Amino acid sequence: MSVKIIRQYTVFLPNVPGALSKFIELFANEGINIIGIASEIRDDSGVVRVAVEVERKVSHILTGAGFTTIETSMLSLELPDKPGQLLRLTKVLGDNNINITTVYGTSFGGASGRLLLNASDSDKALEILRTELGIK
Repeated sequence: MSVKIIRQYTVFLPNVPGALSKFIELFANEGINIIGIASEIRDDSGVVRVAVEVERKVSHILTGAGFTTIETSMLSLELPDKPGQLLRLTKVLGDNNINITTVYGTSFGGASGRLLLNASDSDKALEILRTELGIK
């Protein structure tokens, strides 16, 4: 099990063919690997969230391409892929007054899965997960 703080970029995209491809191309051109992506589409537009593991900030690339972006810190967790792990994690954060505002993830189809989550206080959440759950 492991946990670290990463960056998430949230943008608004038009709901038209090719919009997501043009947006994702910006990351590919910079050699930035996307480790998580989620979207919510409503009518003619949508919100896209992209999680990346890079030390440097990339919001200037997005704004330079005409996107309005919100950059947030988020936790990336590798957890065992078995029942109860998500409950254990959400319970300890809730019991410590940490609000989870966004969550998405997947199982790798084996022994582990990746969970990406935004918390009301990422630094405090990181400390709690390390001390109370022993996640490194």
